[in-house]
Amino acid sequence: MDLAKAGVEDFWVGSPVAPLFAPESVPFMAVALALIGFVFTSFFSLQENMLPTEKEFIEAAIKHKVLSFGSFTLKSGRQSPYFFNAGNFNTGQSLATVSKLYAKTILESGVEFDVIFGPAYKGIPLAASVSIALSQLQNSSASNIHDSSATENKAYPFAFDRKEAKTHGEGGMIVGSSIENKRVLIIDDVITAGTAITNSFELIKKNGGIPVAVVVAIDRQEIASAETSNTSAIQQVYQKFGIPVYPIVKLDTIIEFLASSDSEFNHFLPTIQEYRNKYAC
Repeated sequence: MDLAKAGVEDFWVGSPVAPLFAPESVPFMAVALALIGFVFTSFFSLQENMLPTEKEFIEAAIKHKVLSFGSFTLKSGRQSPYFFNAGNFNTGQSLATVSKLYAKTILESGVEFDVIFGPAYKGIPLAASVSIALSQLQNSSASNIHDSSATENKAYPFAFDRKEAKTHGEGGMIVGSSIENKRVLIIDDVITAGTAITNSFELIKKNGGIPVAVVVAIDRQEIASAETSNTSAIQQVYQKFGIPVYPIVKLDTIIEFLASSDSEFNHFLPTIQEYRNKYAC
């Protein structure tokens, strides 16, 4: 045993890395160990880079099967390893959760608006519930301020459109609050080809409104079509209408979440990354 120990010690002393562990090399070792610790921590703590809003949204979307993993054929004909269906936020509890996250994203964006607009059909419950969530967040903030007058009292009116024009009663295509001469914030679930947003933009302008921004649940971060080169549907909206689009999460965030969690869907990660690389914009 002593001979073996002596042999190891002789090998260690003669090793090229031995000087690094000498007393006079302590500062170097401190830096090296700190760097190793940083890399280790960064690799195993990716979720710490995620905003709480993003993490909560992904968890809620998976829980309520809004975000599904597998093999799905999109309208574009692409085979996608994931699918997002906001229609599965179909209970009071799930809708309350997602509406709160929409509201937080809106407030964090700093966009100024007068009316929330939800395109039919999926945008209708979103517009109503997000309006409620914004009011609740406002009241919560006001309760934490001694001088309630310091918090702007906004009513957060909302509106939505009909698929078919109504010829009796109040008539028209817009239901809810008036959008005439108002700054309008469009709420939707996801932008794919951008057709729905184009229709909403034109309808709002036709009725005297001023579209100022769009808030969606997810940015797929992929080219809209082969003809658009490296341009995504969201980028096309900005280029065409000059208004920003604020997503709650991006595909990169979902990839980050799967890579840093013990989710049962982790095995889909390579396929999703391959899809991301293939259609990246």
